[in-house]
Amino acid sequence: MTDFISLPFYDLLHENGHVPGIREKLPPLLAGVRRSILEIGAGTGLITTSLADWTPAEIFALEPSTAMRGVLLSRLSASPELLRRVTVLPCDALSVDLSEPVEAMVMINVMYALEPDYRRRLWPVLAAQLEPGGLLVFTWRDGGPPSPRPLQELDSRRVGRHTYAVLSEILESGEEACKARYLYRITEDDKVVSEEEIVGRAYRPVWETIEEELVTAGFVQADAPEGLLAWRLA
Repeated sequence: MTDFISLPFYDLLHENGHVPGIREKLPPLLAGVRRSILEIGAGTGLITTSLADWTPAEIFALEPSTAMRGVLLSRLSASPELLRRVTVLPCDALSVDLSEPVEAMVMINVMYALEPDYRRRLWPVLAAQLEPGGLLVFTWRDGGPPSPRPLQELDSRRVGRHTYAVLSEILESGEEACKARYLYRITEDDKVVSEEEIVGRAYRPVWETIEEELVTAGFVQADAPEGLLAWRLA
């Protein structure tokens, strides 16, 4: 149900948010990748199609959400070349089982959704699906979870006569997790056409936690631009 509430806003606001920065920073990290990439949490395919533009690699786009996969497959259907080169995996990341290890893995804006125990179990699974020396890249921000704050608008886009806006407030904040409330609002002038709410938890581990977990799983840190972390399988 959560996906169906946020889905109409997803491409509108992500194209206006983190996606342009990722399209600028990620390609140099993937410059040597030629054979295969696993994208974890492909969503609607905003980064998937860019991966196909940047590299000649076969792409495995993992997305457990049925709603997100529907949009992703619609996007792929516009290009025969993408339909040949991108395989959409409907499984959970802990269940991924590829026929051979990939050269690189990409995980964009997924970390915040991973509960600590799930995240700790995920790194060894990914290591098993990555070739020696292979690259793991994901987005990450230091500083732990944000402090509680009142409702504020995150972003908005105009579509015809309607404005699509996402607002959020941080209700609680702990050592690694925060509880947030999101409002997905459609308005026409001053009239609210539609408004739906999601309340959930997000996770932002500190650097020491991430470093310990990845080193334990067999990864070694590599250079990456701000906002991204890159690790190679030892």
